[in-house]
Amino acid sequence: MRWKTGRRSSNIEDRRGRPIRGGRVFKGGVGTIVVTLVLAYFLGIDPQVLMQLQGGGQPIVEKNYQPAPEEEQLADFVSVVLADTEDTWKTIFQQAGRTYEEPRLVLFSGTVKSSCGMANAVMGPFYCPADRRVYIDLSFFNDLKNRHGAPGDFAQAYVIAHEIGHHVQTLLGINDKVRAAQQRLGKVEANALSVKMELQADCFAGLWGNNANRSRQILEQGDVEEALNAATAIGDDRLQKQGRGYVVPDSFTHGTSKQRVEWFTRGIKSGDFDSCNTF
Repeated sequence: MRWKTGRRSSNIEDRRGRPIRGGRVFKGGVGTIVVTLVLAYFLGIDPQVLMQLQGGGQPIVEKNYQPAPEEEQLADFVSVVLADTEDTWKTIFQQAGRTYEEPRLVLFSGTVKSSCGMANAVMGPFYCPADRRVYIDLSFFNDLKNRHGAPGDFAQAYVIAHEIGHHVQTLLGINDKVRAAQQRLGKVEANALSVKMELQADCFAGLWGNNANRSRQILEQGDVEEALNAATAIGDDRLQKQGRGYVVPDSFTHGTSKQRVEWFTRGIKSGDFDSCNTF
């Protein structure tokens, strides 16, 4: 991916190494927090649900934190990708007669406090609609490469663009409508709506890639394959199979590997907003 000459975003909040004032990590017994966070990460459970598990436990303590040069370069990369999503969605919204409100992106290390609650790095990147921020611990990208076998800068860009897709859903009122509908549904039906939300965010990530490449020629040979590999690696069916040896389709909240590949592909091939209607 051609990114080093790109614009850097001014919407980065760097909280790496900072103490969480007043924050407390949930402790439900030996190993409980570990099990809970692993389930969120590997089974695709909505992080906002687990973030409600607060209260009690021990205060979060500041640790000495010194990012390596490689991590600083990755933080620079994230800033460029965020800026590129800003440029892309600003144009798309203008064409539709709307104004794009840029989100903030928070870099954190270990644990972070958001308006949706406390979160741990094991959960992976997430978007909080309550404060309209994307949260990323950069160590996730090492996991994406080493644990999930999905290396490459465009694989990382896909993850960022996916979370920005959730911000777009919030601006358009899609998130509120889905959450309201889920309150009236059973667990299986509510999960099915979550899958539609996640697949649309995948399509929006592809939509960003298409528009950014047409405008700024960011793609290099093999980039699209990197994103497709990442989409495959984090499908619910694959993660559940790896995590517990079998899959439970009714518990899916993000979509299968095949679905995630399909919707990202639809977005990056068409570049058309209307092609991303998963509902």
